[in-house]
Amino acid sequence: MERFVCVHGHFYQPPRENPWLEEVEIQESAYPYHDWNQRITAECYAPNAASRILGEDKRIVQIVNNYGKISFNFGPTLLSWLERHKPQVYLDIIESDLQSREQFSGHGSALAQCYNHMIMPLASARDKRTQIRWGVRDFELRFRRKPEGMWLPETAVDTETLEMLAEAGIKFTILAPRQAQKVRRIGSKEWTSVEGEKIDPQRAYLTFLPSGNTITIFFYDGPISRDLGFGDLLNNGEAFANRLVAAFPDKKESRIVHAATDGETFGHHHRYGDMALTYCLSFLEKNGLAKITNYAEYLNSHPAEYEVKIYEDSSWSCVHGIERWRSDCGCNSGMHAGWSQQWRAPLREAMDWLRDRLGEVFEKESGGLLADPWAVRDDYIEVVADRSEQNVNAFFVRHQAQDLSLEQKQKVLCLLEMQRHGMLIFTSCGWFFDEITGIEPSQVLAYAARAIQLAEEVSGVSLREKFAELLRNAPSNIEEFEHAADFYETYIEPMVLDLLRVGAHYAVSSLFEDYPDTTTLYTYTITRHAYERIDLGKKKLVTGRVTVRSLITWKEDTVTFVVL
Repeated sequence: MERFVCVHGHFYQPPRENPWLEEVEIQESAYPYHDWNQRITAECYAPNAASRILGEDKRIVQIVNNYGKISFNFGPTLLSWLERHKPQVYLDIIESDLQSREQFSGHGSALAQCYNHMIMPLASARDKRTQIRWGVRDFELRFRRKPEGMWLPETAVDTETLEMLAEAGIKFTILAPRQAQKVRRIGSKEWTSVEGEKIDPQRAYLTFLPSGNTITIFFYDGPISRDLGFGDLLNNGEAFANRLVAAFPDKKESRIVHAATDGETFGHHHRYGDMALTYCLSFLEKNGLAKITNYAEYLNSHPAEYEVKIYEDSSWSCVHGIERWRSDCGCNSGMHAGWSQQWRAPLREAMDWLRDRLGEVFEKESGGLLADPWAVRDDYIEVVADRSEQNVNAFFVRHQAQDLSLEQKQKVLCLLEMQRHGMLIFTSCGWFFDEITGIEPSQVLAYAARAIQLAEEVSGVSLREKFAELLRNAPSNIEEFEHAADFYETYIEPMVLDLLRVGAHYAVSSLFEDYPDTTTLYTYTITRHAYERIDLGKKKLVTGRVTVRSLITWKEDTVTFVVL
């Protein structure tokens, strides 16, 4: 019997950037680090790129890039942050896919991911398609190849999503064992129920879709994966290896034992978990206990012999299906006894309403400017990945319905940014935890505020009042706030930034910093036309005139200021 082992890590953090600055601000709960991305990079992402194997004398005998040995996916928004702020870690991740291709018969270990971790069964068909296309294209631009597999956020699945994966050329995805309903050998008439996690996870399964397309599904080993994430399996690398080997049955056919868990398990949730993973894989190889593989390599040599029917609207982190992202189903962090999540349904209703209104604004205002507005949105990932003027102008040439003036280009960019933020509002973490005023719901509310601002700028249509009215139906567990609208108006709306406020920041900060004639502040360029500073003892007076320009929407304005 051939024995194969594969460990999959789902590496992901929600996008944390201020929607107006496109940078992460200080998050005090991540102390002593600046923010959670920085902290988890130090505890997990960087250590896994250079994980250590120690000898009996506790000295380092080998350093291993774990990413090249396992199957993994990274959220595109997280990779974007790593590329800007931790370039060496980013390059190590990209390089690991090249290494894995050499080890695994030309099949890279990296999987794509739906772009901003939206719960796909709850998304509109239009958003599903864009999320998949953005995820695929982002992957291609980074890893320089087409993805064979794609990770579904929270492994949340429905048939429509699988159809779109297959349509995009995706060969396989990974689900939890409880998401399988029934199986049968391909060509057989009789189905066997596998309800209650009874599916055999040691083989691939084919799903036949209504369109006639097919996609392969791997169902990870539930008990091993749970012990990885929530047990003590990472306390000892050899014990981890033995647990994997023990899962193989005494049968002659080839089998694959595979586990899937949050990538942050290896170092962030479990200290030194990266080293346990490294030792485990090394121990398996050194002792000839199993062949380390990835899903694409295994599928290439062991195509599915069974087909499977899935449970619609199911996921790996909610026993109620996908209710965790739309109702008070009882799933929460368990850290706040007595708190309810009655706010989830009203927040979902508010975001769905906003998405639909933004779509109406997008279609109306892009009329006559774009040949096919929704196809343009699908292609906008090219601009998100490269905002250079040359690339953006080439994008306009491909999609404009007429020669666009600068003002019209600014309008189109505002509309497309409105749509980008209109998808970011559905990032799954906004519903996952206990309280609507937490970091993650605050983030999706900030994206909503940015989308509302852009909609009003391009159309004059104000969506703010109705959105706030819907948020009043979302109760908070915090005494300070009766409902989400209180929090939104108190903490989120003051974040809204315009060109005048950027100019004001420049004016005030120029008292303490000597700026050049042209400078960049976050996603804005400031060009100085006039500036004078007078020191009178302890007092300082500056006067000036600058042009503030957004690098994202190209909108600009001239600000004249006096600061004492």
